[in-house]
Amino acid sequence: MTHPVHDAVVVGAGHNGLVAAAYLAQAGRDVAVIERDTVAGGATSTVERFPGYRVDRGSSAHLMIRHSPVIDELRLTDAGLRYVDCDPWAFIPATASAPAIVFRTDLDATCASIERACGAADAAAYRRFVATWTPRARAVMRAFYRPPTTGRFGTTFLGLDGTADTAWRGVVTRRTGRMAALTQELMGSGDALLDRWFSSEHLKAGLAWFGAQSGPPMSAPGTAPMVGFAALMHTIPPGRAVGGSGALADALITRLTAHGGTVHLGTPARSITRCGDHWRIDAAGAPSRCTRVVIAACHVLTTLDLLAAGGYDPTTIRRWRDSIVVGNGIGMAVRLGTSALPVYRDLPSGLPAHGVHSGLGLLVTERAHLIRANAAAAVGELPERPACVAMSYSAIDPTLAPPDRHLITLWAQWHPYRLTGDPDWATSGRRAAEAIRAEIDRHAPGFSDSIEHTHIQTPRLLESELGMVGGNIMHVEMSIDQMFRWRPHPDLATHRVPGADGVLLAGASMHPGGGVTGASGRIVAAMALRGRRTRTRPRGAGGRWRGGLAR
Repeated sequence: MTHPVHDAVVVGAGHNGLVAAAYLAQAGRDVAVIERDTVAGGATSTVERFPGYRVDRGSSAHLMIRHSPVIDELRLTDAGLRYVDCDPWAFIPATASAPAIVFRTDLDATCASIERACGAADAAAYRRFVATWTPRARAVMRAFYRPPTTGRFGTTFLGLDGTADTAWRGVVTRRTGRMAALTQELMGSGDALLDRWFSSEHLKAGLAWFGAQSGPPMSAPGTAPMVGFAALMHTIPPGRAVGGSGALADALITRLTAHGGTVHLGTPARSITRCGDHWRIDAAGAPSRCTRVVIAACHVLTTLDLLAAGGYDPTTIRRWRDSIVVGNGIGMAVRLGTSALPVYRDLPSGLPAHGVHSGLGLLVTERAHLIRANAAAAVGELPERPACVAMSYSAIDPTLAPPDRHLITLWAQWHPYRLTGDPDWATSGRRAAEAIRAEIDRHAPGFSDSIEHTHIQTPRLLESELGMVGGNIMHVEMSIDQMFRWRPHPDLATHRVPGADGVLLAGASMHPGGGVTGASGRIVAAMALRGRRTRTRPRGAGGRWRGGLAR
């Protein structure tokens, strides 16, 4: 039986898959997207968990995609996507001896808050930090939206040597010394960066917690740029998509379908098989689809399973699987429907009507809190005091909850997928959620009395619902050995599969990793449009495929 051959089939309707599909459809290509879930968007989807509440299933604050060309290039505002600026964009709660620190888009207002809480020296240091790290963070962001080749990575940071210092003199040696110093800072740990710039543990804890949202603790090498991203928030703050994170997916689908693309939900792929000069994708409960290009935008381990089912060399698949570090989860979320917003202590005056509820509530005031939580997770235990981020976006988007009600999201790191001595997440999830609620009560006394609805997303539920293997919201670890040219494996980091020309890789498993970026979708769409494919004829004996041509 013959089937029409698409220009491209995208496996996975997360935002990266939809971004890739939208670019291709906009360019006039025949594109179909297939998705195992009955809801599009993956970790950028929103559903009604409680009556009248629009609850995100994954991400809630969009930090990086607003610094990208994706929204403008795909004309997503024309498709109904609208963001509300998160301003304030973050706050660190008060301590027994210092008021809360509030981060505004306005740098002067932020420095004034830091000075009240931490003193004039740290306020001045923060101003210098933003000046130094803004161009560096912009360069890292540029690197995120380019293929992770060594050459492109190097050129991204050209001209930034002036942001570093050296004792060397002379035109050549001075520049060489500055580049060496810059490289060291970029490859250093977030903790070392913070200790170099600031004195107040209160301030350092909050910025460390901001940087740790990618997963690795700030003691890890290569985490300094994750802290440095804070500087960019003073140019374009995080945004809250009106109607929930799923508004991004909705806008992408609107653009995709307007150009003739299609989305097929409840259609789990079963195999990716070479068929002569094209590919066949078999899916449960649906006809096979043939295509010139496959864009696998699901978890990389899921993609490897699909390729194995289609005849790709199992030994090679096994070698890749053994080298890709998924890790033991990252965290969990508690979604709450409440009758009131949390009331935090010792906030500064002059805040907007919504107070600090537009921002990330970085509920950590000392780095020891982060260290203990990470250490517990590392040995498969629940943290006694979880490290939490509180988000109360119904304060700036009333469409999320019924009148006089609010939607609160509590994200907590670190919570292991595999628990030592207690594999029952059904029981442990409730205990973990209680500890998470206790953390917000610590800073907003009595908040728990306002809770009317609770939905707990354990690492196990994140895996089963969103396809996040091992409960890792970043798909694979965001450690420096699995970033850029090494993500998720050196053989696969080019967004291609060796010996499988025409199969392109996207999603959080690929460069630049997790978070709402749209970057990998944009990269592979450009690759597909350039048509950079070699022969699709199967290799002979000793090649990657078993069984010759599939029919």
